[in-house]
Amino acid sequence: MLNVRDLHQYYGGSHILRGVSLEARPGEVTALLGRNGVGKTTLLRCLMGLVPARAGSIEWSGRSLDGLPPHARVARGLGFVPQGREIFPRLTVEENLKVGAARKKSDAIPASLYELFPVLKSMKGRRGGDLSGGQQQQLAIGRALMGEPALLILDEPTEGIQPSIIEEIGRVVVRLAKEQGLAVLLVEQYYDFAKRIADRYAVMSRGSVIASGPAAEMDAKDVRALIAV
Repeated sequence: MLNVRDLHQYYGGSHILRGVSLEARPGEVTALLGRNGVGKTTLLRCLMGLVPARAGSIEWSGRSLDGLPPHARVARGLGFVPQGREIFPRLTVEENLKVGAARKKSDAIPASLYELFPVLKSMKGRRGGDLSGGQQQQLAIGRALMGEPALLILDEPTEGIQPSIIEEIGRVVVRLAKEQGLAVLLVEQYYDFAKRIADRYAVMSRGSVIASGPAAEMDAKDVRALIAV
């Protein structure tokens, strides 16, 4: 289980994360919701070791991640799909996927990955920059899965993507949690998508988690109002 306790982070004089505590459990999708600028992406960057936390602790599977560089966290089982996808536009789909296996002895692409995202198989020779936004998002998720993570962290995977691809990504995320037992931490602003696939939710505001609980309670707790602009 991912266990974040009392995490603090600053940018200059700005207190960005204010005592954030959060859990993400294997076999479940945890949706982290909030308006722009509340600290969601900063939290994910702290989880991956891309920026250091000023105070607090991060544990995965009972082991501390504090002070570890990003590659060591990947080796511990974390996979990260950043906002904006950040695929390599000049590399082919197949080459992009193999980048995700850099820490493994083999970069062979498993048939199960192409089964999750059939479009990647049909376009494996195309350059990543020639794919649509939705196809690039599937490629970014596939690249993260090549590292065989046990915790998959997704930063706004529905941003700028057509509805049909959003539905497909949602189905894949649920399969990864339910069938493969991954813990999934999903940062999202699209309330309906989050509610549809999440098992649990947390809402951030001004750098703090202000509400959390089972996804079945999201409507009753009026979570939509908490993240409305």
